[in-house]
Amino acid sequence: MSEKLQRFTKLLRDMFELEKSDLDFGIYRIMNIRKNQINNFIENTLASEVNSILSKYATDNSQVRKRIEEIEKQCESVGVKVEDSKLREEYAEYKALLASGTGVAEMESDVYSALYNFFSRYYDEGDFISKRRYKEGVYAIPYEGEEVKLYWANHDQYYIKTSENFRDYSFKVDVHGEKYTIHFKLVDANTEQNNNKESDDKKREFILLDENFLEAEGNELTIKFEYRVPASEQDSVNKLKDNTKLNKSAVDKIKGAVSENADLKRFVWAINMPAPTDKNKTRTILEKHLETYVAKNTFDYFIHKDLRGFLNRELDFYIKAEIMHLDDLDTDNEVKVNAYLAKVKAIKKVGRTIIDFLAQIEDFQKKLWLKKKFVVETNWCITLDKIDESFYPEIAANDAQRQEWVELYAIDEIAGDLMTVAYSIPLTVDFLKQNKNLVLDTKHFTTEFKERLIASIDNLDEETNGLLIHSENFQALNLLQEKYREKIKCIYIDPPYNSPSSEIVYKNNFKHSSWLSLMENRLNLSRKLSSGDGSIVVAIDKYEHNGLFALLKQLYPNYDIVSVSVEHNKKGTQGDHFSFSNEYAIFVMPETLKELNRVEIPENEWEYSNLRNWGGESLREDAANCFYPIYVKDNEIIGFGDVCEDDFHPASSNILRDDGIIEIYPIDDEGIERKWRYARQTVEQIKKYLKIDTSRKGNLQIKLAKATEQFKTMWYSPLYNAGDYGTKILSSLGLGNKLFDYPKSIFTVRDCIYAVSDSNDTILDYFAGSGTTGHAVINLNREDGGNRKYILVEMGNYFNTVTKPRIKKVVYAKDWKDGKPQNRNTGVSQIFKYIRLESYEDTLNNIELSRTPEQERQLRMDANFFNEYLVSYMLDIESRGSLLNLDRFKEPFGYKMKIAENNETKETTIDLVETFNYLLGLAVTRQKSAARFNAVPDPKGGYENAVMLTEDKEGKYIFKTVEGIMPNGDKALVIWRNLTEDLAADNAALDAFFVKYRAETKNSEFDIIYVNGDNNLENLKSEKEQWKVHLIELEFKKR
Repeated sequence: MSEKLQRFTKLLRDMFELEKSDLDFGIYRIMNIRKNQINNFIENTLASEVNSILSKYATDNSQVRKRIEEIEKQCESVGVKVEDSKLREEYAEYKALLASGTGVAEMESDVYSALYNFFSRYYDEGDFISKRRYKEGVYAIPYEGEEVKLYWANHDQYYIKTSENFRDYSFKVDVHGEKYTIHFKLVDANTEQNNNKESDDKKREFILLDENFLEAEGNELTIKFEYRVPASEQDSVNKLKDNTKLNKSAVDKIKGAVSENADLKRFVWAINMPAPTDKNKTRTILEKHLETYVAKNTFDYFIHKDLRGFLNRELDFYIKAEIMHLDDLDTDNEVKVNAYLAKVKAIKKVGRTIIDFLAQIEDFQKKLWLKKKFVVETNWCITLDKIDESFYPEIAANDAQRQEWVELYAIDEIAGDLMTVAYSIPLTVDFLKQNKNLVLDTKHFTTEFKERLIASIDNLDEETNGLLIHSENFQALNLLQEKYREKIKCIYIDPPYNSPSSEIVYKNNFKHSSWLSLMENRLNLSRKLSSGDGSIVVAIDKYEHNGLFALLKQLYPNYDIVSVSVEHNKKGTQGDHFSFSNEYAIFVMPETLKELNRVEIPENEWEYSNLRNWGGESLREDAANCFYPIYVKDNEIIGFGDVCEDDFHPASSNILRDDGIIEIYPIDDEGIERKWRYARQTVEQIKKYLKIDTSRKGNLQIKLAKATEQFKTMWYSPLYNAGDYGTKILSSLGLGNKLFDYPKSIFTVRDCIYAVSDSNDTILDYFAGSGTTGHAVINLNREDGGNRKYILVEMGNYFNTVTKPRIKKVVYAKDWKDGKPQNRNTGVSQIFKYIRLESYEDTLNNIELSRTPEQERQLRMDANFFNEYLVSYMLDIESRGSLLNLDRFKEPFGYKMKIAENNETKETTIDLVETFNYLLGLAVTRQKSAARFNAVPDPKGGYENAVMLTEDKEGKYIFKTVEGIMPNGDKALVIWRNLTEDLAADNAALDAFFVKYRAETKNSEFDIIYVNGDNNLENLKSEKEQWKVHLIELEFKKR
């Protein structure tokens, strides 16, 4: 194998992830399954293809070389230089022929060199990016004639990296029944030491903390790292990665420190447990997880939206710009021209074959990324006032729920008296009746209890106030598309600012473009959820403000986009030239939004003006319904009279009646009849803003307060201070967390939401963080009695320790101190649901590649067909059974997948019912609990083998129903059932269940019915009924 071919095949193995065979997760595991076949394709098939293209145009240069050598030896033997001999012309001709490069070996070398140069300029650790080149005109940027074009390196890619395992990665080890937890913790992740800032040729690395890199507490060991550019020789010893492998010196340093420290020796077995691979028989569990940790945070940041199109365009441009030169065609040497064109043809054909293979892998990952994810877990948090008291005995007896209430609400401090039932263990039903703002969490109860409880709530979705989603936000937004399309009035997000203290996980040298892709992907998806008059507000600071503003202009071309400056830190943060005291809220508002809600002015700052109109169109005849008396007595407005008849003209603006009431009319000091600024039918709504004043002539007049004003583009108020009303509020709730250095002031969020939404709107935040948006929405509803709903999406592990507990706490009470409620009578009635979704990595880890014996036989019969299959179809065809296993729909209540939690993978039961509700976009009105039945023959059933059902907790047949409204307004019924091996018996049971269900609900007015499994349900339809039956399995596959 030539050196050029060796170099090229090494690059191909990198691009096809074959050099990472020790990694047993994600796309690496999948590619490993077909590693040998891909290797054979790279090392043999491609080389053969290049040779076959070139050989017909190549010349055999062996005789040419032989004659050159003969001439050189002859001249040398007689002591004459070749150029002085009679053979010089023959020698020159042969040398020129050799230099033309028309031999197979020379041509192959040129092809491999060109292909290497092309692919290496785009491939970077699992991604395909236009890498920085120090030469003009290397890339062509697509441009369609727009006035202004925003472009960045990753504009055509999905950002898929998350920080879930970046700062704190953990794994558990069981050593002879003793359980240990090992943490990899990132400290000072973005410090640029000694001014050694990241540059184009210096990349950040994971580096073992030089001192005190180990910390132990109980059976938990923490290993600490930094993530920065290496700055010293010691960093080379401590960095985790040495080219493509783990750095042995860093691994040995960890192992040595554990074994040599008496306080840490208990962890020796835990970190040295064997985890061998075919390539590395001595690999330990520590090395396995270090490899995984580095890989998860170093490789594969993006998935290309159209890799085939991108690379094919770039290959054509590369060939035209750097391979084909017109001067090379300006020759009469036909052999040379043909050989030259053959090289171009080989470069293009082999390049496109490789592109097709790479695109298959990339498109496969894109398909998995865009696949709507399964709901892994569904639970509900419900205040007791929403729960029927028949459930209270079971609730009172639940010790786990009691313990959570002690931790969240300090209910153990509730002492009894004549009017109050005291806390006790166990709780009493009377105690629950007196504390109906306690928030029950169904996670503490059995599935059977949860289903009964949810079944007892009519108009379920309508009654639900909030939705919390534990998921990567792109996946959550994707799942919400059908249910919330064009229904969200306000999106408020506070994304990572990408400042030194809040950088996203980004590919080296692509910090800002990574961030823009992260935002573009999610903004584009959430845009589809906004209603026609819906707005979006994005919090940001100086680091990414300009790029974000330009991106929003591009995504929302016909919207009014305004950047509001918010003073959130009066003292300021020291910068190079300024002390920064502000950040921004960018408002993106549609043309249909005529005006924002107005800011309320404190009463002591109200300014007053005459209620009587003045200036143009202020006369009585300009608006007859604005001329009426206002009644005043004892210097107080006591009422408003009827609109005056046209022929009635008061003698003056003030008329004193016999009963002491003064009638005040809108007549000015010159006696001209004018009009009030408010019509008679609306004036009573502003009564609280009116006051009585005396004119210069001594007449009483009515003044109107300016109680509201437009929001300004500069927001100054102590209430916007992030420290006092962000950090301290979180601490007062008992949820102080180092992950949230600067949580947003709740008043900043409140005003952003209030400005662009109404009291019955739904608010979405898909960078929920500590849950400030949910808190602000609940407080707004407290203020004005509104019914705003909230959807919060958060991926971090603090979802369970901060985000969800915060919502539980602010529902229970308004004000908190040191983690305890200050007034237990300020709770609000609430239902919120929280769900956890399958992750992209879960999807990858559940993929299996399999071929049937018949497929194997067909592939072995034809090598060309096999190569085409390998390059273009393999992943899609062989993964079908594991992507969505329709056979498992026979047991829908037991559909299991391998799901990772805290880096441990477990078989987990998926919530197919909830998943399907979202796929349909179903607004659930009623969700019945699963019920079991046995079947007995029904002699009156009307057909042979008809049955009747009898309810039985151990029954053979399980049925669960969901009723709701489809996005198009159709009424839908979803019937879930388990299936046996006897389809006829299953369908007889289904018929009996449907007849029974229809009779009990007295409602058969459905437009559409969904059922899993083949069935004959349509046979039960009467002539008047129009409903249609659809198979759940086919709908799942379609959506």
